[in-house]
Amino acid sequence: MKRVALLLRLGLGLLFVVASADKLLHPGEFVQIILNYHIVSQGPAVWAAALLPWLELSCGLALILNRAASGAALLITAMLAVFLAAEGSALARGLDISCGCFHSDPAAKGGLAWAMARDAGLFVLALLTTLRWESSPERERG
Repeated sequence: MKRVALLLRLGLGLLFVVASADKLLHPGEFVQIILNYHIVSQGPAVWAAALLPWLELSCGLALILNRAASGAALLITAMLAVFLAAEGSALARGLDISCGCFHSDPAAKGGLAWAMARDAGLFVLALLTTLRWESSPERERG
């Protein structure tokens, strides 16, 4: 079971590091992707585009390095809940946009249903990772 938990922690960490990369390289395009959801205005979108990739990178690295991993897992779980809510809202409103999860092409279309299914699975895995630390008697100290 420890190997499964280790692979899960490393996999989630790597996934979030990869997800942050294109957003960090193309912050302007990431702002437009956020605006495509029609949930927040320009100001909050700029802040989100500036902070979210760094949060993804930090949490991913924390999981990979097993430093403050319980907090990182909890933050990843919360981020995935927000992503699911945004994707669900966009789908319910009939928006044909890309989630922007791994690329920063604001003109990309479609794939929200797939992104939502993927993120739902990742949410469960992140929640299991979070709960592993919460219930573990030998919780990490980093």
